[in-house]
Order: sequence, then C-alpha cells, then structure tokens
Amino acid sequence: MRKKLFALASFVMMLVIITSMFSVSAGAASVNFDPGFDLYSDYVYLVNLDTDTPIYQKNANEKCYPASTTKIMTYIVVTEQVDDLDNTMVTINQDLLDELAGTGSSIAGLEDYAGEKMSVMELLYCMMVPSGNDAALVLADYVGNGDVSAFVELMNQRAKELGCTNTHFTNPHGLHDEDHYTTAADMYKITEYAITTPHFTEVTNTTSYYLSLDEDGENPLITTNSLINENEPDYYYEYARGIKTGTTDEAGFCLVSTATKDGVAYLCVAMHSPCYDEYGNYAENGAMIDSKALYEWAFGNMELQQVVAEQTPVSEIKVNYAMDKDTLLLVPEYAYSTMLPLDMEDSDIKIEADVPEVIDTPVTKGTVIGTATIYYQDQELTKINLVASETIERSELIYVMTIVKNVVTSPVFIIAAALVIILFIAYMIFVARLNKGGKAKVNKHRDL
Repeated sequence: MRKKLFALASFVMMLVIITSMFSVSAGAASVNFDPGFDLYSDYVYLVNLDTDTPIYQKNANEKCYPASTTKIMTYIVVTEQVDDLDNTMVTINQDLLDELAGTGSSIAGLEDYAGEKMSVMELLYCMMVPSGNDAALVLADYVGNGDVSAFVELMNQRAKELGCTNTHFTNPHGLHDEDHYTTAADMYKITEYAITTPHFTEVTNTTSYYLSLDEDGENPLITTNSLINENEPDYYYEYARGIKTGTTDEAGFCLVSTATKDGVAYLCVAMHSPCYDEYGNYAENGAMIDSKALYEWAFGNMELQQVVAEQTPVSEIKVNYAMDKDTLLLVPEYAYSTMLPLDMEDSDIKIEADVPEVIDTPVTKGTVIGTATIYYQDQELTKINLVASETIERSELIYVMTIVKNVVTSPVFIIAAALVIILFIAYMIFVARLNKGGKAKVNKHRDL
C-alpha cells in the first residue's frame, strides 16, 4: 500500500513539474500605484514600456469611445496592406469627401486637392498630424477597394489578433457611433503594436507638415497634440513623443502619448475628459493635463528595482533517498525586476511559495518544482517559477532500504506475516496432534 502511495505521489509530483514548466516565469505587475492627485479623465492606463508594467490604471477595462484615437488602428491596417507607402498614389475623390459634410470633422483640407493624386505616405501624415478624417476615409476607401466597410472589417480583425477583447470599430476615423468603442487597456495594446509599424513614431511626433501639392508652402498641417507642440505652453511637455488625440462630445478629450526621460519610457492612454465644464463652457483638455501630470509623477517617483535575484533562496523542501541531504533550496528561475516607488520599504514585498512538502530524488538543478507569488503591499506583482538550486542524486542503498522498510512496516505486510505465522502455528499444532494420534494407535496395537 505504501509503495502504491509513493508511486501516486511521484505521479502527482510529475504533474506539478510539468504544469509548472508551462507557467510564466515573470509577468507584468497588476499593482495600481497611487499618484496622489485627482484626474480629469475617466479612463486611464499608464504603462512602463521598458518592463511592460502597468503603473496606474483607472477603469482601464471599461468600454469608452475612442474618437480619433481610432486612427492608430487605421494606420496599422494601411501600412500592413500597402507595400510601398511612398510611391503608391491615391486619387482624392470629392464624392468620398462629401460624406463628411455637416459632421464637424477635423480635416486636412483634402477638398482643395480633389482629383489630384497623393501618396499613401502623405495621406498618413494628413490623417495623423491634423487628425484628418478626410484622409482616413480616402485611405480606407483605397485599401478597401472602394468599400470602406471592408476596410473596417480588417480593423476589427486586427484588433482581435492583437488581443483586444472589448473593441469594435464602425468607421476608420472615429466619428461617434454607439457601436464604435474600445477600452484604455485595449488602446494600449493597439498602440504598443503600432509603434513597431513603418514610420509610425516619426509621423505621430510631427508637429507641422508641408504637403507636396501645397506649392506655396503657406498652409502647413499642424498637430492637434499640444503635448508635443512648443507653441502650446499650457500643455507642452518636453519629454512627450506623439501620438494621437481624439475629441467628440461623447468621447470627451482623449490622448494617447508616450514620454521618454533618462532612458525610461512610458505610454499613457487618457480618455473621456469632459469637453465642457459644469457651466457649459468649453473646458481645458484634461486628457493632456492628466498625461503630463502622470508622466511627471512616474519619472519622479518610480524606478526599476530588482525584487528577487536569480540565486536568492525562496523556499526549502524535504527530499527523499538522498545521502547526507535532507532538504533542497528552491530559487527563482529568473531574476525579477519591476517598476516600484523610490520610497519602497523591504517590508512592502512579500513572497508566498506554492511547493510540495517533499520530493523524491534524483532531482536536477534548474528543474521547476513550484511557483512563488510576489506581492507589493498585498497587491500581486507576479508569479515566478521556483527551481532546484542544485542537483541531488539518489542513493540506491537508501532507496532499497526505504522500500524494504516501507514494505515490512506496511499494514498489508504485517497482516500477511501474521496470517503466515498463524497458519504455521496451526500447521504445527495439526502435525503435533496427528503425531500424537498415531502414537496412541501404535501403543494400542501393542497392547493387543
């Protein structure tokens, strides 16, 4: 029975190890640090790009309207569908531009060039710098082969592929539609990928752009992003880079941006800062105010810190069948570092190990044995794999002796041995009685 129990325990241990091998060694933190000030925006997601660590989030997974931040996805689809951005020419169709009449759209003034041809690259600038809905529509029509809805399907398909579970688009520019929505967390996924597409950071960090068709060069396209525009001192932030604004009455002020300082980079999504104050007056752009304030807070109060080193013992477990070795130290599979407050105390970090009480040798150094969950002030940072810190061989002598001992002391063996003894005693009694009976018959025969 005990042997069966050992076999079962070994099987379970193998399952634990196999399962652990597929667990993530170090994931992104889910801690929500407190910046210490209120925000205008209702949906916010601030992430450290160096570690892919969320630093602050507010309603980040709740649905909201993206307005013109939609064009980040439009940019992705266009650049993935058009091979030669500089030399692919698109005719500006006036009938297409007429669809925006009366919408109050932000435009790039393409109606001045109706019937002319413009490169896809220039149209991307028209779409991203002054937030031209006209350019977005022209690009979508071209890539969709005259069917904007086909282009929108590509947008939704790409969103799913990027892991966006709460995003749905109905148009390429972001004009309000009840069924056109996203979340701050999904917009982060979209933007994080967009940064890897051709010319994206260059285009979105441009503050003024001159069209080749503007022969006089008197009408530059000016960015709607005051965070990167030095001529907008109320919002300008010197460390900001791009990316895209968005504004509708329903979506409020929206801004997706990045900032880099001293080699540290952040991406901030701020959405739905009200366009009007309580008196009905046009409000300040709270999305820009919030983004700048969050960047300053993050750069001034957060830093990359090592939480556990690769060879730091985290747990100790018992081992079976080893010579002169009763326990094994478990260490992290990898060192783990993340963004944490500068004033963090050692007591703020807590590590809880999830490991078996005992394992059988042999065990090889680096074998995943269990996991450890790391907490910062009772908020989970990550889970890491715990591995054997050394190789421990099995002593065959101890193994055999243990098996023998377990067999001898097992209830089954004791019962069987007792039965054998009882049967032996019964046999001896039977033989004794049989012999006694035989002698009695012999003596009686002699008496006769």
